Amino acid sequence: MMRNVSILCICSLLMLSCIPSGEEGRGGNPLLTLLPIVLIFAVFYLLLIYPKQREQKKHMEMVSQLKKGDEVITSSGIHGKVVGVMDRIVVLKIAENVKIEMEKSHIGTVVKR
Repeated sequence: MMRNVSILCICSLLMLSCIPSGEEGRGGNPLLTLLPIVLIFAVFYLLLIYPKQREQKKHMEMVSQLKKGDEVITSSGIHGKVVGVMDRIVVLKIAENVKIEMEKSHIGTVVKR
């Protein structure tokens, strides 16, 4: 969290230094006026988009490695044991004689492998 605040402060200072003052702003470089917009996009990418993509990639890898016998917790909080794995569906045993089919993407975490 502290890293995010420091990055925002640095970018704010950079954007303020790019704002022309007085007479020099009239004939200035048009690319210099786009710099704050580019910086804002870069900050959003670094703080929001990139971490989400990395998290999504890690989750997809975890889901692709599911196998029979894994104990999992679903995104809705159901604890169960994997008894079957198909392309997109996982069969979970949640109690004696109770099995449910669930999309792989809804598996939240693997507790035991």
